[in-house]
Order: sequence, then C-alpha cells, then structure tokens
Amino acid sequence: MSGKPSLLVEEGENRVVWRLNRPDVRNAIDRTMVDALHEACAAAEAEAKIVLIVGEGTTFAAGADIAQLRERGREDALRGINSKIFDRIHRLPMPTIGLLDGYALGGGAELAYACDFRIGTPRTRLGNPETGLGILAAAGAAWRLAELVGEPLAKEILLAGRVLTAEEALSVHLLNEVVQPDDLLATGHLLADRIAAQAPLATRLMKAVFHAPRDAHPFVDDVAQAVLFETEEKHARMTAFLDRRNRKEGNR
Repeated sequence: MSGKPSLLVEEGENRVVWRLNRPDVRNAIDRTMVDALHEACAAAEAEAKIVLIVGEGTTFAAGADIAQLRERGREDALRGINSKIFDRIHRLPMPTIGLLDGYALGGGAELAYACDFRIGTPRTRLGNPETGLGILAAAGAAWRLAELVGEPLAKEILLAGRVLTAEEALSVHLLNEVVQPDDLLATGHLLADRIAAQAPLATRLMKAVFHAPRDAHPFVDDVAQAVLFETEEKHARMTAFLDRRNRKEGNR
C-alpha cells in the first residue's frame, strides 16, 4: 500500500478543495478514498463551506476500483458503500462543484452527478459502463441521471453504454461550462466566489428547499423564509440595496 493520502484537502475561508489523489489508477474510487471522503464530509457539515472536487492529474475519476468491486459480494452491495458517500456529498449544506477533466466514468460519473455544479474541459468524458461489467450503476445514476438529462438520454447512457463528450454534456446542461484544463480550477473558484457573495444561510436553506420532496412544498418554503425574515443579514442586505437605489435615483 502507498502511504500517499487518497484525498487531499485544501481549506479556505469559505470553501474547501478536495483533490482525488490516486492518479496512478486514474483516481479510481476505492474504500480508502470513500473513508477519506466521509471524513471530509464531516468537516464540511460541521463548518459549512463550498466544496470543489477535482481529480489529481488528467482524470477526474475513471470509476470505482474494479479490483475491489470484483471481490465484493451481496453484503457489500447492501451496505451501499459508494451510494452512501455520494448521497452524503449531495446533501452537504453548501453547494458542491465538480471540476471534471478527462474521464468521469462509472462511480466517477456518479460522484459528478451528486455535485450541484459541474465544469468540464474539452477532454471530459461522462458515462456509466457498469452493465458491460455485469453490474449496474447503483450509486445514484439509476435515478439521478434521469433527473439531470431526461429519461431517453439517461437510458442510452445506462443501458447502451453511451459516453458523452464534453460538447454533448454541455448541450444537455450536464456540464455548466467547458474551459481549458489550465483554467479549470480558477473557473471553479470564480463560481465559488459568486456563491460566496450570497448570504450563507439563505444559500444553505435555498439548497435544502430545492431538494425537498414535492409534497413538502410550499410549507417548507414558508418555514425557511420565516427563518430568513428574522435574520440580521436579511435586514442589512435589504437596507444596503435600498440605500444604493436611493443614491442612484438621487444622482439622476
């Protein structure tokens, strides 16, 4: 075993960068990386920060570790090793940004689908080849992908092995943006800057309300708004807005 950590964590004031750090195996997601991601999630839950996820080298994540998958049995599947960590990432309090260079396949694609935003490069490739290996995409793609791109395209990817190019993924909004590899991390930080400029609690509650079950609306919207209406930040931001508008009108 290598003594090298499978996940590198770079802390910032209002954000954190997670680097998948197994470039020698195209950042294949193994159990050690899953454990490291759980530890990183715990920190991002305790101190809510925007999360940027990037792969070390020229691959985001080429999938789960096939050598480990081959040895897993029924009880391992029922533990939901990968599905639980991807769902936890999806539920993090602040937005997550996947920065996808190169391959994001299988479990790597499912990790990307769990993010709130995805930015790619011209060499990004997204797909789920699991059925070709005698298994299925069981860590979120089976239901999350249809929500992202619609049923017909999701079935092409999941049942017929279609792999999307960056241009194709951008055209169906699976990628929010495509930039050159050297600009990928900087572009992610620019998006994080835009998110960080919003009121943090409002952003957290907006994300939670967005993902609430349909039957929870409109009650959950009203309760979240009631919380925000009582905050000092709401009053300060609205006062600043009105002051700016009044100054503009006074200068006409």
